[in-house]
Amino acid sequence: MIKIGILGGTFDPPHLGHLIIANEVLNSFDLNEIWFMPNQEPPHKKKLNAIKDEDRVKLLKLSISEHPNFKLELIELKRSGPSFTYETMKILKERHPDKQFYFIIGADMIEYLPKWRNIDQLVEIVQFIGVNRSTYNQKSSYPILYAEVPNIEISSSLIRSRLKEGKTIQYMVPESVRNYIKEKNYYGSQ
Repeated sequence: MIKIGILGGTFDPPHLGHLIIANEVLNSFDLNEIWFMPNQEPPHKKKLNAIKDEDRVKLLKLSISEHPNFKLELIELKRSGPSFTYETMKILKERHPDKQFYFIIGADMIEYLPKWRNIDQLVEIVQFIGVNRSTYNQKSSYPILYAEVPNIEISSSLIRSRLKEGKTIQYMVPESVRNYIKEKNYYGSQ
């Protein structure tokens, strides 16, 4: 079976923390690929609409372009309404019966798993991989594999905030992403 890691999120914007997590999980669990899956409308937080969906996709493409095992999966962007993982993974399993999926979540989502829609059915079709994040409890009654990743305190909200304040984001995002954000004047960048 081909082993695929799924890393979902708003990626508004994508940053080096996302890439480090993906690379560590890819190598720690001997996965074949990591699919970055931008969501349409996350059910657990308000969508910002800071930039258009097609611009988030462009930034993601720039971010992953240099890694041959990183791919883009747009299934959730093509559907309207909230992006529920169970529905998405059910469709992906039907489309790709030859693949075993591993869904990557941060420790903040591990605590939230009991509230996920159809969680008991979801754990039957996907294996969760939890990554460490400081200040969050990683214990769960659900079957989760754990990945140790360097603790990188970069977030999309931090990047947006720094750009609004006119501060640099160099070394927080790939250089191609930084240049594109600056060129398009996203997030209040100058």
